[in-house]
Amino acid sequence: MRSRERKLQLFLDLFEPGPATTVVDVGVTNAPFGGGSSDNFFEALYPWPGQITGVGHTELDRFAAAFPDVHAVHADGRELPFADGSFDVGFSNAVVEHVAGGREGQRRFVHELCRVARRVFVTTPNRWFPLEVHTLLPFVHWLPPGPRGRLVPFDDVLDPLTRKELSALFPYSVRVINTGMTLIAVGPE
Repeated sequence: MRSRERKLQLFLDLFEPGPATTVVDVGVTNAPFGGGSSDNFFEALYPWPGQITGVGHTELDRFAAAFPDVHAVHADGRELPFADGSFDVGFSNAVVEHVAGGREGQRRFVHELCRVARRVFVTTPNRWFPLEVHTLLPFVHWLPPGPRGRLVPFDDVLDPLTRKELSALFPYSVRVINTGMTLIAVGPE
């Protein structure tokens, strides 16, 4: 949770949002916050939840009940149902590494976020950090997909990125902040 709180503080410091700043959070889950879960921490801790549109690829009935002020949208992050520049800021925390379709799928995801938001804040685990951050298993994320899939209990993709790989996903220059465990892309630069 401390890592998530630091990310939120960095977001607030860099973007200086106010009560009128619109934010799209792509990658919300169908879960409340708390009770041991740090899912959807942004919606739980952001000062103006009524300005957030949360996008998730699963049904969002529990999410909507937990965050009634947030507009919930069920959509694929690679095909967002919003007009260009609809939001002031796009936020996505530790989602891009789970996007299906390899680097091209990840690129589509990032380009869509950049299309609908004027500025973006995208985080992903750092591939070169020795622990896989979801499981805290050492080096497992460096294994090829087959063996990795047998060790990491995810039903989806897990493909963490390097600084260079993350930067290459964007249609414009971004600043990549390396916190050790996490890479944070902020743009446009």
